[in-house]
Amino acid sequence: MDFSSRRDLLKAGALVSAFPAVVSGAAGDAIKVGLVGCGGRGTGAAAQALKADDYTVLTAVADIDQGRIDESLDTLRKASKDKADAKVKVAKVNQFVGLDAFQKLIHSDVDVVLLATPPGFRPTHLRAVIEAGKHVFCEKPIAVDAPGVRSVLETVKMAKAKNLNLVAGFCWRYANHIMATFDQIHSGAIGNIMAYYATYYTSPVKPMPPASTRPAGMSDVEWQIRNWYNFQWLCGDSIVEQAVHSADKIAWAMKDKPPISCVGVGGRQIPAEGGNIFDHFEVNYLYPGNIRAFLANRQIEGCYNENADYIIGDKGTCTIGRGPQPRIEGQTKWTFTGQKYDMYQAEHDALFAAIRKGKIINDGERMATSTMLAMMGRMAAYSGQQITWDEALNSQEKIFPDHLEWGGSLPPQVMPLPGVKKFV
Repeated sequence: MDFSSRRDLLKAGALVSAFPAVVSGAAGDAIKVGLVGCGGRGTGAAAQALKADDYTVLTAVADIDQGRIDESLDTLRKASKDKADAKVKVAKVNQFVGLDAFQKLIHSDVDVVLLATPPGFRPTHLRAVIEAGKHVFCEKPIAVDAPGVRSVLETVKMAKAKNLNLVAGFCWRYANHIMATFDQIHSGAIGNIMAYYATYYTSPVKPMPPASTRPAGMSDVEWQIRNWYNFQWLCGDSIVEQAVHSADKIAWAMKDKPPISCVGVGGRQIPAEGGNIFDHFEVNYLYPGNIRAFLANRQIEGCYNENADYIIGDKGTCTIGRGPQPRIEGQTKWTFTGQKYDMYQAEHDALFAAIRKGKIINDGERMATSTMLAMMGRMAAYSGQQITWDEALNSQEKIFPDHLEWGGSLPPQVMPLPGVKKFV
């Protein structure tokens, strides 16, 4: 799909975000939606999918926990209000539980699948969805290791060959005020980009609970999945799971061209019993032309928080996240003055508008590039080495297990030590 066509669909989606759903259709034209992963992000994605089109219907859900399924469905019914009976039609037989629940959902006569599990599962789930011929909304990031990224790139080609929509959860790409900002940058408003500094300073997303709270008899696999954010094989670490949004904006500014190399620092300042992710990173990316991009993230309570972007050109600067609107200063002075739309809703508006219109959106290649950009920063910080793009993309280290059993033993990997941890 060309950029202009995608932009037209996003503009249409923006209108749907601001006003009641306007997509035409008849009751017989229902688009059946399945949700894999019924946590907060998955439930939010399902709610947005149900708002995106007059005749979207949630017909199947999958999770590891029936209780979470029940909570999700209750939330979605309340959100749908007087349309709940028409929008949320998930019979008990279509509520799937377990590590294989995604397979059962995919084959339950759904048209669109929303993937919102921990990212370690994403390559396998995405491949299964596309092989089954379903459209997909795929949350970010798309993998936790380079073999997973390479698998996704193969799946992206398959989706293109099958004319299936693949919309990525890199939500800033669907934010109209940020789209307008990058249009200005790419049109030369700040001249040639010389440097990019991105911050992602927050509190911990899901702190690791004490080992004493682990229920008796709970397996390693279940304990880690229930605390997925604290384990590399499930989340990819904080820079890959969260700060990947900042990496995505860096990639966007660089027109999705990869860097030459990067070096990085990071570690664990605040102990977390049992988990094995860093709580801070800072990565220095080198791009052609001696352009530098810097990504800093931290997840420690009681510290300065900021999520901002500072883009420096030879004719001006752009600032995003400091102040109510993005702004450009220098030879060109510009501030976004329009109405902001809900970027999370816009993702789904664009997806379902494309399905209705017989158009194709495929965000696959850029979502792989952005995930890999964050991942190579993690590789550099873990190892203490300078890592090139080609080395990162072709890394043979596989951190997601080949086989998982719900009741299985899975000792967590040790915390990486820079200078000791080897790049593979």
